[in-house]
Amino acid sequence: MFQDRREAGQVLAQKLVSYRGTPGLLVLGLARGGIPVGWEVASFLNAPLEVFLVRKLGVPNWQELAMGALASGGGVLVNDDLVRRLGISEQDVNNTIGRERVELARRERAYRGDRPPLDVTGRTVILVDDGIATGSSMIAALRALRTAARLVVAVPVGPASVCRELRREADEVICASSPPEFESVGQAFADFHQVSDDEVRELLATPTVD
Repeated sequence: MFQDRREAGQVLAQKLVSYRGTPGLLVLGLARGGIPVGWEVASFLNAPLEVFLVRKLGVPNWQELAMGALASGGGVLVNDDLVRRLGISEQDVNNTIGRERVELARRERAYRGDRPPLDVTGRTVILVDDGIATGSSMIAALRALRTAARLVVAVPVGPASVCRELRREADEVICASSPPEFESVGQAFADFHQVSDDEVRELLATPTVD
């Protein structure tokens, strides 16, 4: 068990030491929970840290269940099998995507201000989150970042089956721990408080490069 996200990031950073000194290296933390983890990774690797946003597309009237994800840059991933199985209409899917696009844009403005859109073309990108459950958010992020030269997923915890699945999308997947009876990301942390917008902004404003 990790004490908190910062400790998880320190553990994860050690597993990424081979990337230290890589030209054009960029660490992207998935907002919000991936930012404290990503800050520790970026600081250890002496690399810049940026925020990347993914919004879960919750099933209507059952928001905890994801039917897909929406990523910065407009990338959309929809679980067509689940949508079909639950009888969710195309209109409901589009309404959910529209609503989450508004929230994603709000958070982009809140975290990145007037900075230009991210350009990862030709760069080595380490995509960090505080953990993986279904993998849908991470897959949406990876597909939105296809122009990168190399995509690395780095997380403190996740089910082994999902980490294996992500290897089809990423060049490398580093998952620090995979509990045999995985229930949720939070089970791996003593402190798993909800990261606030202020905490995200504060960490993004704290330099990670000497």
